[in-house]
Amino acid sequence: MALLEINEVAAGYGEVQVLRQVTLQVRQGSLVSLIGANGAGKTTMARAASGLLKVTDGSVSFDGRDVTHLPAYRRAGLGLTMVPEGRELFAGMTVRENLEMGAVSKRAQARAADNLSRVLELFPVLQERTEQRAATMSGGEQQMLAIARGLMADPKLLIIDELSLGLAPKLVTQLLEVIRGLKREGQSILLTEQNVVKALKVSDYTYVMADGSIELEGPSEDIRGREEIRQAYLGM
Repeated sequence: MALLEINEVAAGYGEVQVLRQVTLQVRQGSLVSLIGANGAGKTTMARAASGLLKVTDGSVSFDGRDVTHLPAYRRAGLGLTMVPEGRELFAGMTVRENLEMGAVSKRAQARAADNLSRVLELFPVLQERTEQRAATMSGGEQQMLAIARGLMADPKLLIIDELSLGLAPKLVTQLLEVIRGLKREGQSILLTEQNVVKALKVSDYTYVMADGSIELEGPSEDIRGREEIRQAYLGM
């Protein structure tokens, strides 16, 4: 059974429809990537899945439950957590306070101490800067904090929207290694990403999005070998 099931979902902003009958799945313990060019609809899909954007048609199921009409905070309480594009940290709060804000649900509070130790081990720089305000950190450090805050929610599924946006290639590689480590530990992850090369390398399964629709899907290794993907995204 899939942990997350998106079935024929349509969504948009006002009168502008962005998603057109999108269907995708994330199975327990898998790392799934949603790739495509800027403006393809990846962030809109992530927002619809997490409850930040109302679905106008279709359905969203999580862990065997229909959550189509549940708000984001209720989905988070069930274990569906999103790390948003642009981080969206509490800029005036310290690293520690941001992490504490990630553990506000009953589900997360029960494991807050263990998860705090876990994220500080994953990102040692955060251990060194627990009393530093988020606004004064570099973009890479803020992305680490955003992921760590997401993990503080004790998610069953972690949606990471545009991990590499605005970051140096070396840092992106480091963060993706952390993501791969989380997957090896059993964490289910949906990664939306413009960096197609890196997304295909780390994920098990890939959906290719264009103009608000899924154009292609399959095991990431197979997608990487498709001629149209090589020409459109890989420069080969």
